[in-house]
This record gives sequence, C-alpha cells and structure tokens, in this order.
Amino acid sequence: MGRYLLNLILLCGLLVSAGLVNAETVFTLDFSKEKNGDAKKWFESKGFRLEADADDDDMILRFENGKLIIGTKDDINGIIAKEINVGKAKRIRIEWGVNQYPIGADWEKGIVREAVGVIISFGTKKIDSGSFVVPNVPYFITLFLGEKEQENKAYVGKYFKKGGRYFCSPCQNPVGKTVITDFDLSKAFLAQFDENSVPPITGLAIEADTRDTKGKAMAFIKKIEFLSE
Repeated sequence: MGRYLLNLILLCGLLVSAGLVNAETVFTLDFSKEKNGDAKKWFESKGFRLEADADDDDMILRFENGKLIIGTKDDINGIIAKEINVGKAKRIRIEWGVNQYPIGADWEKGIVREAVGVIISFGTKKIDSGSFVVPNVPYFITLFLGEKEQENKAYVGKYFKKGGRYFCSPCQNPVGKTVITDFDLSKAFLAQFDENSVPPITGLAIEADTRDTKGKAMAFIKKIEFLSE
C-alpha cells in the first residue's frame, strides 16, 4: 500500500507540473454519438459555413461509427468553418486519423496539400495574405496529418507567410490508425508571429485539400477539444 500511495503521489505531481490536472475543456466537438449519415446539414445547423468546394458532390462529409469522415473524390479544396470565442484556450487536442493520403502531397517538396487539417484562427486583425487576389485573414495555425512531412516543423504556404503556419502533428502515421494531437497553441503562436501576446481564438475550420494531387483522400475525426492549459 505504501508503494502504491507513493507512486500515486508522484503521478499526481507529474500531472500538476504538466498542467493537465487543472486543464479545463473550454470547447468541444465530439462526433462519437452522432448517427450515421450525411454531416453537411448537421454542420450548417451548428453554425458552420460550407466554403470553397465543401458543398460539392466530390467532397465527402458523413458520420460513420462515431467518427466524422472527411474525403475527396477529386482534386478539390473543401472547408467547413465557424466563428467561435474560446479566449481561455491555450492548447488543442484532436483524436483523428487518415485512411488514404492524397498521392502527390509533399510539403517538403512544396505540394502543400493534406487529407485533413484543422485551422485555428486568432483575433480579428486581418494580416496581409501576400496577394491582392487572396483575401487577408486573421492569424491562423493549421494542424494536419501528413505522410511525408516532419514532426512539428513550422511550414509556410504560398500565401499567408506573415500570418499563417502549418504543423504536421503527429506525422507519418500508418493508414487507418487513430492518433492524438496534443498541441500548445499559445507557445507556437508566440514563437512564430511578431506579437507580444496571444489573441483569443476566434475561428475553427476543418479542411481537406487535394488540389495538385491525384485527388482522392479519406480521413476521420473523433473529437476536437480546446483546453485552458
């Protein structure tokens, strides 16, 4: 009993030092209890917008066995987005995976596409996109699952070089495997952008982008959580 209590005390100490005991969930998208079927109308009922090619027949959004399935049948870019207000959030935790990586996607070679990405926007100040034909948007960090990319490397896209960063976390996962992304948004924001403080999180989007690839991809998300610590 004495050794058990000692181990329990040590474990609690580690959790406290890691900030996990006091972490509060401030926003959650949990798909585990949704009925099988089309998810597009569900997202619209929750205030999400179907953007770019998300409403196209070549974009798959459905619930299946407690998961949101995101897929593409062609080389398209589909985004579902919503304005949110989670000022207390510092971290994000995502339970997800990839069933089919898009053939040709390779951020190391400049083919900046992915089967699934989660985009987190910060604040309301519009940052220069780098092109007069591409709208300016607030700061954002995109997390994605990639087949060939490097773990936690800060990638920069063709546009949004001042205000956007892309992180593969975790990377190079086997097809069909459920993985967990636990990412410190505040730390990454301060390290990547020329700001002294982190604006509140004001937007969430889920994306599949298979442009410039052979087009087909399939991924899934079980849960997205924003945490206070």
